[in-house]
Amino acid sequence: MAAAGYAESAIRVLKGLEPVQQRPGMYTRTDHPLHIVQEVIDNAADEALAGFGKRIRVTLHSDGSVTVEDDGRGIPHGLHPQEQVPVLELVFTRLHAGGKFDKGTGGAYSFSGGLHGVGVSVTNALARRLEVTSHRDGHVARMAFAGGAVVEPLTRRPLASGERRQGTSVRVWPDPRYFDSPTLPWAELVHLLRSKAVLLPGVSVSLTNEKTGETLTWQYKGGLRDYLQQTLVAEPVIPLFEGEGYAEAGHESFAEGEGAAWAVAFTEEGPLVRESYVNLIPTPAGGTHDSGLREGLFQAVRGFIELHALLPKGVKLLPEDVFARASYVLSAKVLDPQFQGQIKERLNSRDAVRLVASFVRPALELWLHQHVEYGKRLAELAIAAAQSRQRAAQKVEKRKGSGVAVLPGKLTDCESRDLSRNELFLVEGDSAGGSAKMGRDKSFQAILPLRGKVLNAWEVERERLFANNEIHDIAVAIGVDPHGPDEAVDLSGLRYGKICILSDADVDGAHIQVLLLTLFFRHFPRLIEAGRVYVAQPPLYRVDVPARGKKPAGKFYALDDGELAAILDKCSKDGVPRDQCTISRFKGLGEMSAEQLWETTLNPDTRRLLPVTLGGLDAAATAARINLLMGKGEAAARRELLERYGDAVEIDV
Repeated sequence: MAAAGYAESAIRVLKGLEPVQQRPGMYTRTDHPLHIVQEVIDNAADEALAGFGKRIRVTLHSDGSVTVEDDGRGIPHGLHPQEQVPVLELVFTRLHAGGKFDKGTGGAYSFSGGLHGVGVSVTNALARRLEVTSHRDGHVARMAFAGGAVVEPLTRRPLASGERRQGTSVRVWPDPRYFDSPTLPWAELVHLLRSKAVLLPGVSVSLTNEKTGETLTWQYKGGLRDYLQQTLVAEPVIPLFEGEGYAEAGHESFAEGEGAAWAVAFTEEGPLVRESYVNLIPTPAGGTHDSGLREGLFQAVRGFIELHALLPKGVKLLPEDVFARASYVLSAKVLDPQFQGQIKERLNSRDAVRLVASFVRPALELWLHQHVEYGKRLAELAIAAAQSRQRAAQKVEKRKGSGVAVLPGKLTDCESRDLSRNELFLVEGDSAGGSAKMGRDKSFQAILPLRGKVLNAWEVERERLFANNEIHDIAVAIGVDPHGPDEAVDLSGLRYGKICILSDADVDGAHIQVLLLTLFFRHFPRLIEAGRVYVAQPPLYRVDVPARGKKPAGKFYALDDGELAAILDKCSKDGVPRDQCTISRFKGLGEMSAEQLWETTLNPDTRRLLPVTLGGLDAAATAARINLLMGKGEAAARRELLERYGDAVEIDV
C-alpha cells in the first residue's frame, strides 16, 4: 500500500517561471531588488557594447517602479521561427531563452555578460508588474506582465512621425514579497551606473529620482584612467600604468576580440581601489581575470628586478608583494564567461588568467624598460613589502620556539611560515595524498593524508581525543590544542592560515567532510570563528571538447551532474554535439594526476574553496542540529528526519 500522502499526484512539476518564484535565492540576490534591475541595465549596456546604443536612462518612479531605457536595436517582436511565440514574450517568460548563447558564430552579441539566458525572465518572475516597449523596424511593440504572466498581449503599431526609431524601454515594479527590503540601495545603483559609463567611453548614462527631482549624468571620454585618478585618495608613487590588448583574428589560443583594458596605480598609503568587470558586468568578488592581472604584474616586475639585480640577498619576492599597494580598474572581454553563481560576482573561467596575463606582462615589461627610474621605484615598493612580510613570519617562528610536539611523520610540510599564505590540506586516503604531494606548490601548501574515516568526535571527551591517531596528528600539525567555545585559547601556535578539507566528490567523501567539520566545530571552534577552516571542491567529471571554430580544443570540469549538464548544453550551443564530447568521471582523488589535482583543486587562481562559517543558525542552534545528526542517542530522531525528507535527496551511490 502506498504511504499516506505520497502517491503519483504528490509529484509536482514546476513550469515556466515557477522555479524562480519558489527559490528566488538560487537566481538572484534577495536582500533588495537591485540585481533584478541590473539584469535590465546589463541588457542596455550590452547593446552599447555591441555598438548599437549611445544612451542609457534609468528612472526611479515615485510608486517604487524603475524604468530602464536605451537607444539600441530594440528587442525583436516578430514570431520565433520554431516556438511560434512573439520573441518579446519569450525573452521575458522563458528561462534559458536569449540572444547571448551563440557567441562568435554570427549571434546577436559577440561579447556580453548574458550567459545562462535567465536574466530578464528572473526580473519578470519577481515583479508585481513589468511593461516593455520596443521600437524597431518602423513599429512600436508593447507588452505587459504581472507575476511573470502575460496580462496585456503584444500590440504593434507603426511609428508616429517624430517618434524615436529604435530602442527598448522596460518598466518594472519589484514584488516586495521576494526581498528583505523593497528599496534600491542608492549608493550601489549610482556606483553601478557610473561604472557602466566608465567602461563605455562616449556613452551617456543618467539616473533620475522622481521623488527628489535629482538627475545624475555620467559620460567619460578618458575611460579607466580618468575614473581611477578621480577615485584614488593618495598620490601614486609612479605614473599610472594603463593599456589594453585584444586577440586578433587567427590567434592560436583566444578568440578574436578577447582581451582586457586596465589602469593600475601604486600608492604607499591610503585605501586601495580595486574594481574589475567582465563584459561590463561588475565582479566585486574578483575572479580569474583579477588573478591574470596579478600574475602579469608580478612576472613583469620580477623580470625587471632580476635584470637590474635589485633583489637583496635572502629576500624572496611573491605576487602579493607586488600587488600589495596596487589599485586598479580592469575591464576584461571574454567570449564565453563562466561565473560563480547566477549573480555573477566572481569570474571562474580558467583561461582568463592566461588571457589577461598574456597582454599585461609584455605591456608592463616594455613600459618599465622605457621608464627605468619608475621601474626602480616600483621595485623598491615591492621589495619593502616582501621584507616586511618576511619579518612578520620570523616573529611568529620565534614565538613558537621550543616545546613543540614532534610533527607527524606522514605530514608533508610546506616551506612558508607566513600565516597569510600557507595552507594545510587534510586529504582522504594515501593515494590521493600522493597525488596532492606531487601536485601542490611546496612553498606554501602542506599535505596530511588521513587513513579511512575519522572518528566521530561529537561525544568524545577531550582527554580521550589523542587516543585516536588521526585526530592526534591533525591537532599536532595545525599547532592548536582542542578547546571549547567559551575557553580562552592561544592561537599563536597556529601553523597554517588555511586548513582545507579535501575529500572525494562522492557520498563517502561527504561523510568524511561531515566527520572533520564535526571535529572542528566541537573541539576547535575558534578556528572556525577565525575563518581558518575551508572545504575544497574537487570535480566529479571532466569533459574534453574538440576544437570548434575559432576556439581551440578545451577541457572543462564539473562538480556535479548539474554543472555537467550546463557544460554539455553550452557545448551544444557552440556547435559541438554531445557525442563529440568525451566525459570522464573521477572515481576519487586518487584517480587524478598531480597536474589535474593542481589545476582543479589546489591552484589558488582556479580552484573552488568554500570558507566554513555558521549559516543561518547561531552557535547553539547549529550545535543542536549537529547533535541530531551525529549524537549516538539520537537514532530515533534521525530516522524520523530520514522518513520525512529522505525522498527529496538525490543520492549518488
